[in-house]
Amino acid sequence: MDVSFNKLVGELPPSIKLERLRFLFLTGNLLSGNVGDSVLKEGSNIDLSYNNFTWQGLEQPACHENMNLNLNLFRSSLIDDDVSRRQDPHCSKNFNCPRYSNCLHVNSGGKDATIKENETNFLYEGDGDVEGGAAKYYINGNSYWGFSSTGDFMDDFDFQNTRYTVSPSLSNIPELYTTARRSPISLTYFHYCLENGNYTVSLHFAEIQFTNDKTYNSLGKRIFDIYIQEKLVWKDFNIEDDASIAQKPVIKHASNISVVNNVLEIRFYWAGKGTTRIPDSGVYGPLISAVSVVSDSKFCSNGGTKRNVYIIAGVAVGALFLILFIVGILWWKGCLWRKKGRKEDIKGLDLQTGTFTLKQIKAATNDFDSANKIGEGGFGPVYKGQLPDGTVIAVKQLSSKSKQGNREFLNEIGMISCVQHPNLVKLHGCCIDGEQLLLVYEYMENNNLARALFGPEINQLKLDWPTRLKICIGIARGLAFLHEESRIKIVHRDIKATNVLLDGDLNPKISDFGLAKLDEEEKTHISTRVAGTIGYMAPEYALWGHLTYKADVYSFGVVALEVLSGKSNNNYMPSDNCVCLLDQACHLQQTGNLMKLIDESLGSEVNVKEAEILVKVALLCTNASASLRPTMSEVVSMLEGRMTVPDMIPEPSTYSDDLRFKAMRDLHRQRENHRLSRSQTQNSTIIHTFSSPTISTQDFYEINPESSTV
Repeated sequence: MDVSFNKLVGELPPSIKLERLRFLFLTGNLLSGNVGDSVLKEGSNIDLSYNNFTWQGLEQPACHENMNLNLNLFRSSLIDDDVSRRQDPHCSKNFNCPRYSNCLHVNSGGKDATIKENETNFLYEGDGDVEGGAAKYYINGNSYWGFSSTGDFMDDFDFQNTRYTVSPSLSNIPELYTTARRSPISLTYFHYCLENGNYTVSLHFAEIQFTNDKTYNSLGKRIFDIYIQEKLVWKDFNIEDDASIAQKPVIKHASNISVVNNVLEIRFYWAGKGTTRIPDSGVYGPLISAVSVVSDSKFCSNGGTKRNVYIIAGVAVGALFLILFIVGILWWKGCLWRKKGRKEDIKGLDLQTGTFTLKQIKAATNDFDSANKIGEGGFGPVYKGQLPDGTVIAVKQLSSKSKQGNREFLNEIGMISCVQHPNLVKLHGCCIDGEQLLLVYEYMENNNLARALFGPEINQLKLDWPTRLKICIGIARGLAFLHEESRIKIVHRDIKATNVLLDGDLNPKISDFGLAKLDEEEKTHISTRVAGTIGYMAPEYALWGHLTYKADVYSFGVVALEVLSGKSNNNYMPSDNCVCLLDQACHLQQTGNLMKLIDESLGSEVNVKEAEILVKVALLCTNASASLRPTMSEVVSMLEGRMTVPDMIPEPSTYSDDLRFKAMRDLHRQRENHRLSRSQTQNSTIIHTFSSPTISTQDFYEINPESSTV
């Protein structure tokens, strides 16, 4: 329930039934009277800030013991007008300032940082260790500054609401701007014990959630109001507009700010303007990187140079203890004995596979001879090998450049060893020896589906119609097993033709579970780092990071269209304003000519009825709305004729601006511009050649390198 900033008057009923209420925001009203215990429901988030409540006696709600309650009482009472009686977080009946300062420096969302300004070092105290909350009141017990934060990002599916500190990896801006604090509705920074007088307030901003490229991440707009000492100073402030670009620092100065009661308040208030879902959920609301307040008449005494001396002395004294502590942690974690530790880790896994020694793997691959290299996987190079008993294997070797480390390696082993199905690549075992991390798979004689369909002509296989249908059904069965039948439910996240391998009998087997994550059964929404391939990713996953099983369903639909047509969705020659195979399928669906998608090389051998079913199922799977896509078990039933395919009603001429094709359109546009640029350069040197804008496999892999086999 959110009725914040509505100037409501009156009193709360003495008894309120709020059995299902998790969040109650009464912020910024004129409510008076007492607050009954029925409002203060355990486990709730209650924000009573900026009101005129009175408390019975001297007891305040925050002093109630043994109550799991997030409660914000900042300026919630009439007595808060007197600084000597403001609430402190330890429930003292009176709050007295033991000392007064004449400046304030806060590194919002970050750690303590010493910043040099005008030849003077200032300590910006950080609040990055303070988790946000829907009703948060924090005060620094040493310096007597703090913040009040109000609101819940209702669309981020995070009921704990701790996502207030933003810490991206930005190397092109100063340290002070690499972190920030944000709040859904209102964020107030305050200083209780400030000497009375005039001050200059400097507010540091940098829009670090949006980007400057032409991707979806650049489309957000953040607008909020800024109040200082309850006066509106900047209305409809937009960081990116003021800086003329995202990820660029901008400082706003307000001078002659009067402090008369030893209290300074700076409030950032979101008034419902800007965007809320672009580029992701939970991006709206005010955002601040740092706050600086200095007296107009006195030198700052917050511990600049003097405090630095103490810091340096403390660092010098504690250096030895820190080193010993780190060494102790490393020893306890087993990092100092990596080889032994990894082997102990592997013993701790309940593997359904065997283990190999490095000597066995070297013998099988002829010491990783380059002649035996058959591809480049997510971990690194992949080698063909043969065990002494004649078993042919594929060895995946973790490269030193790989971002995947020991934890990811063991995670993949643990998952794959527990998941076995005829349409999933079988893991024979693994090898951990020193820095060597290896996975040993069954060898696939016919490499991957992408090479068989549209690889170099010498590597292509003649796949007849029954084989193509068998491949599609096999992929669907494998995904249905991962999603619904396996003991460990898995979302693959990167289904594509290069991750479908073919054995000697052209049976499909899904490979590369390195990107898969275990599904948390209690969650219906999974939001993780986006990892996939342009052209195969479902729009809700590519744009917002919303990952469910339906993302794999979408990818399967794209692969099914590729099998049907013999064309790559990404290496597609644009025609009729179509930028990819799926785009063409949507065009043909509009005109009722879906059968034109069928690979012409199949001739008359195609079973028309089966082909119609396959193309309709593929388009169902690639629906822009995840809720309208079938499950993979339903896909299997439709392809096997045990379930009727629902009728599709094409939406008239809406898909031309479909976000499913935006990335591909941008990719083609960039390549065309690059081609024209090269052509102009060649003209200037009297060397001119004509080339088509075809996107080659090599071009695409340069943008997103992918494995050609296990």
